[in-house]
Amino acid sequence: MNQKININNLVRANIKALKPYSSARDEFKGTADVFLDANENPFGDLNRYPDPQKKGIKDKLSAIKKVATDQIFIGNGSDEVIDLAFRIFCEPGKDKVLTFTPTYGMYNVSANINNIEVIEQPLINDFQINLNQLQPYLDFEDVKIIFICSPNNPTGNSLNPDDIEYILENFNGIVIVDEAYIDFSAQASFIKNIDKYDNLIVSQTFSKAWGLAGVRVGVAYASQAIITLYNRVKPPYNVSTLNQEAVLKSLNNLEEVTQNIDTILEERTKLKEALSKLAIVKKIYPTDSNFLLVEVEDANKTYQYLIEQKVIIRNRNTQVKNCIRITVGTPEENNTLIETLKLV
Repeated sequence: MNQKININNLVRANIKALKPYSSARDEFKGTADVFLDANENPFGDLNRYPDPQKKGIKDKLSAIKKVATDQIFIGNGSDEVIDLAFRIFCEPGKDKVLTFTPTYGMYNVSANINNIEVIEQPLINDFQINLNQLQPYLDFEDVKIIFICSPNNPTGNSLNPDDIEYILENFNGIVIVDEAYIDFSAQASFIKNIDKYDNLIVSQTFSKAWGLAGVRVGVAYASQAIITLYNRVKPPYNVSTLNQEAVLKSLNNLEEVTQNIDTILEERTKLKEALSKLAIVKKIYPTDSNFLLVEVEDANKTYQYLIEQKVIIRNRNTQVKNCIRITVGTPEENNTLIETLKLV
């Protein structure tokens, strides 16, 4: 199938006709000594509006990721990247999206907020996509977006890249590959394919590997046409000055970020080995993320016991039977978890 898709044909009519808000900082670009254009308070350290285009962040990411700045969108967390996709491409009460379950719960929440029906396609036994079951949905005109979380949450594994490419080549809607955990994986990012597939959006975040969950900054990489649509629909100042400064500080300190990732990967291996020796642990699923999905004898009881000991993990029993999800912590936190589980 020809993947030179006309993105304009997928966009909601009201978004095509939308005249975006033009902020004072959008209209003036450059340096000046006196700013009397945006009705800001002239006093204070944070009295000026933030850069609406996040030029500093985009320039840094462009150099790191080898992507043009006009193929980068900076959002208020990955949740904004997800939400804006619904607003741009899905007609409320009419269009549908497809997810592969179990997966990240915000796809459903955001779909419900936007009044979009979700088709849930179960992953097969090793948490991979079943292309045979998926095939009929690839031709559904009402299915506008397919969400693919890889590495997947809560299972931790990467989805087969060949399956993802098959979907990109055979689906005429938007494919969002959510790579929140990609920095913990040996798999290559799908960013390398944004010039190849016009319908591809790759979502990443500063919340995980970059250690900036409190900052709430997400990124979308896509064709210039899609990024233009994102910039048309986003609020004018969607990422604060403080948050942009925190991201830039981290981008200027890649060595520390890399060291922290290496430490997490080392601790992941140690944690897996320690968990495998516990009697209550029945299975530890393969992971390419900063967490482990672990099957235990009784997830509800184990979760409750750990709460009583002031150790908090995630109970995923409703998604994967008798499974808990354990984030890789510091060496001290991981040791505390293991010693506590030995007493179950």
